[in-house]
Amino acid sequence: MRNIKAIGLLILAIVAGLAAAVYAARWVAQRGNIAATQVVVAAVDIELGSKINPQMLTQVEWPMGSVPAGAFKDPKELQDRVLKVGVQRGEAILDRKLAPPGTTGGLSAVIAEGKRAMTVRVNDVVGVAGFALPGNYVDVMVNTQQDHGAGQAGSQISLTVLEHVLVLAVAQEANRDDTKPKVVSAVTLELSPADAEKLDLARSVGSLSLVLRNQLDRQMASTSGITRAQLLGLQSPSPILKVMGSSPAPIIKRSVTPAPVAIKSDCVEIVRAGTMSLSCF
Repeated sequence: MRNIKAIGLLILAIVAGLAAAVYAARWVAQRGNIAATQVVVAAVDIELGSKINPQMLTQVEWPMGSVPAGAFKDPKELQDRVLKVGVQRGEAILDRKLAPPGTTGGLSAVIAEGKRAMTVRVNDVVGVAGFALPGNYVDVMVNTQQDHGAGQAGSQISLTVLEHVLVLAVAQEANRDDTKPKVVSAVTLELSPADAEKLDLARSVGSLSLVLRNQLDRQMASTSGITRAQLLGLQSPSPILKVMGSSPAPIIKRSVTPAPVAIKSDCVEIVRAGTMSLSCF
């Protein structure tokens, strides 16, 4: 009886093994029938603005049906090309991630067409405690004195002068993959020529602050700024109107005639202990 059970278990194991072998053979045959090609990928992490050399690249087998658009097959095609974005190890190098041929490396390669890069001084407060990192968007606010004209003292005002400005770099770091806050002394922003002029004037007339915003928030919030009086809820005193050439109204004095005292007609003289008094009814 025991031998029968052992033989049955042995036969079952043989059948399972044969089924697994057949399935594996079919899977290998199917994989062998899939057409593949060579695609160039990054062999190491490459930061944006870096010039590519052969040591940074490698080739891997990639299924023909899923090759991404703009991929390269030969590493020689990427010699001295510059990346506009950071690339992770094993990631395919695509044409849309590269600056035009002939571009030199550095931060200038990642500036968008028609834009300019401008650096402003910051500290741990102005720079949003180091959370304004490359790839983030900020608004620029200025605190200055509002000019009221000749002979009038200016009032303090805070106003947002630029909105949705891309941070290109903090200090000398332009890597957008790092999310750790960095307290630095300078931040480089990407601006249009007109916005660069506004920023240059703003930093000369007052103190700047960067306001971090959500990367997906593109809505512009036009504001008129806020003054010290508006912030504190102060009200200007009502002006006292004075009519020139007018004389004060004369004060008219009126005499008040006392009311006559009614005189009683019924009176009786009373004499007590040699003293006389008059009692009227």
